[in-house]
Amino acid sequence: MIPSARYALAFVVNVALPTVTYRLALPHCGLLGALMASGIPLLAWITFDFARFRHFDALSAIVLASLALSLLLLMSPAGQWLREIRDPLVGGFTGVLFLLSLAARRPLVFYLARSTLAREHQGREREFDAMWQSRPALAKSIRLMTVVWGVGLVGENAVRLYIAGHLVSHDVVRLSAWVRYGTYAALMAWSILYRHAYIKRQ
Repeated sequence: MIPSARYALAFVVNVALPTVTYRLALPHCGLLGALMASGIPLLAWITFDFARFRHFDALSAIVLASLALSLLLLMSPAGQWLREIRDPLVGGFTGVLFLLSLAARRPLVFYLARSTLAREHQGREREFDAMWQSRPALAKSIRLMTVVWGVGLVGENAVRLYIAGHLVSHDVVRLSAWVRYGTYAALMAWSILYRHAYIKRQ
């Protein structure tokens, strides 16, 4: 699968489908029920991916973990104001996880890249492990991508929370959606261009 197609598939599975499911379920199930429903496409994809390719999708697992953290927060007393504005913190939690992983020996983007290579061809993950050890430029680029995605996701969530909590307009939902999809589109476009530039330099 070509890189741009991989990014498109990741966007559909981990952003578009959970968002559509959340919006469809919200009027009928409430905020908590809608969040739980938005995890169904992720669980289905993880199950299919493992059954078909014997591969565990790291990105879907991260998004699913962020959903679980959002549910825990919303069910706590501190989550009352979030229930009132009816907007989840999934993207923000995912971004925080990216940034926190910078303190680890291998950040989250390392495991996402490794997971993608493992799906493409058996044994490629071992090649990637070897390159991580022997190419400092690769490690530096992976950490930079982790920073960009972490800051981007946290910033996207902060803007959408402000929109939901402070603006009074019939277009709030539409504006919030534009911010979400615009942010993800920008991050994916940057990732594709940065990957091409890295390969060209090497």
